Amino acid sequence: MPISPNFTSVLSKDWEINFTQCTPAGYLKYTDLCNILQLTAAAHSEVGGISFYDMQEFHQAWVLSRMRVEVHALPKWQDIVTVKTWINSLENSRSVRALEMYVNGKKIVGCETYWAVFNTQARRPEALALPYEHFELFPENRATEEGFSKININHEKEAVFEKTVYLSDLDIVNHVNNVKYLEWCLDHVDPKRILKQEVKSFEMNFMKELSLQDNVVIHESEDDDHTTATFSITKGEKTCFALELHWK
Repeated sequence: MPISPNFTSVLSKDWEINFTQCTPAGYLKYTDLCNILQLTAAAHSEVGGISFYDMQEFHQAWVLSRMRVEVHALPKWQDIVTVKTWINSLENSRSVRALEMYVNGKKIVGCETYWAVFNTQARRPEALALPYEHFELFPENRATEEGFSKININHEKEAVFEKTVYLSDLDIVNHVNNVKYLEWCLDHVDPKRILKQEVKSFEMNFMKELSLQDNVVIHESEDDDHTTATFSITKGEKTCFALELHWK
């Protein structure tokens, strides 16, 4: 698709929270929060001419490598949320994108994401084949108080669950969708902590892709003062994903 005549380097998009996206407490699920953020990023790439559809001409796609989300509050059923997004950096095969979520003009979520250009045939990163110079970059305008980081993994963590990758776990790039990793891990968190919105922030590292019928193990550990929980997902001896949850 060509660059939209309505293209701007900062995009704001409204979403209505529907009942399928909410927990029994009536507030947005953390997984659906990530979905809304990712859909907003996709909408910006579409009007800017670097969407999945555009990139598939060169067998390319954006894949998420790291993501940090800071949650001040969660929206509830029927809220209209505004998500604002812009790009901090974009060069060759890598991009850092910022996103913020607002309700009634008040910022409730900040997010920083790190994306890589991925060749969907060769299954490896490569330089973006499309022009992107029309995007103004905002390196100093950060959406989070802290940037994303490499999560330290405790290899002696307890194994809590074994999982086989099914078709329902895959996305259009034919690997496990990034939100699925989060969903698998949150299923092993005390439900009361989720329902009470005790998550202050969470960070995810995506290291190796998973495919249909892969067998994985989910591991969990918690620090001594119970303010941080860390999960990892392994396939054989290799770590594919790490999640760090910080509690309020």
